Amino acid sequence: MFTGLVEEVGQIRRIGRKGEALVLNIAASVIMDDLKIGDSVAVNGVCLTATTLEGGGFTADVMPETYRHTNLSQLQSGSKVNLERAMLSGGRFGGHIVQGHVDGTGVVGSIARDQNAVVFEIRPDDHELFKYLIPKGSVTLDGISLTVVQTTQSSFTVSIIPHTIGETVLNVKKTGDTVNIECDILGKYVDHLLQYGKGHAETRTGKPSSISEEFLSNHGYA
Repeated sequence: MFTGLVEEVGQIRRIGRKGEALVLNIAASVIMDDLKIGDSVAVNGVCLTATTLEGGGFTADVMPETYRHTNLSQLQSGSKVNLERAMLSGGRFGGHIVQGHVDGTGVVGSIARDQNAVVFEIRPDDHELFKYLIPKGSVTLDGISLTVVQTTQSSFTVSIIPHTIGETVLNVKKTGDTVNIECDILGKYVDHLLQYGKGHAETRTGKPSSISEEFLSNHGYA
């Protein structure tokens, strides 16, 4: 689990590719202080596992499911990535609950300055995400805990302070770039509980789940 407070910007040193499976070798410094093999690291908001530690960096595997649904598939040697270690139970909880489980991607529609802030307009690829995007609610973009300013039928905006811009990969983002979106986990759980047992239970891919239907029927919910 993470908080969405990026600790540093790392750099992709090299990428091993085999179809839609990747091995990322990432240069880092701050997070290497106590990182161990097997630890979780959020890379652009995607929860990955450190598999090796070597010379000021670490490696992590990216499975096909992650490749298909995040912007990690677009990384190249030299790409910058946001990095955050898993939260400590005794530390300050400065952001919001972030799992590192990306719900989808979106495109940067526009970038505009608003006095000391920069406003990013994001256009999600999946319109279903809008039910979790609430003005003044939390959202994670590329692993950064942010607050939704407003929403329209096709986009939402976030307003970002100079510190966040300077300490994350947002400072190299431009119109048309892709960002990972993770919606607030509290909203997703509430939605699931309210919908549970109504109509056909579905998997995250939207396909009817015969196992879930059988479970509901056996327990008197369907």
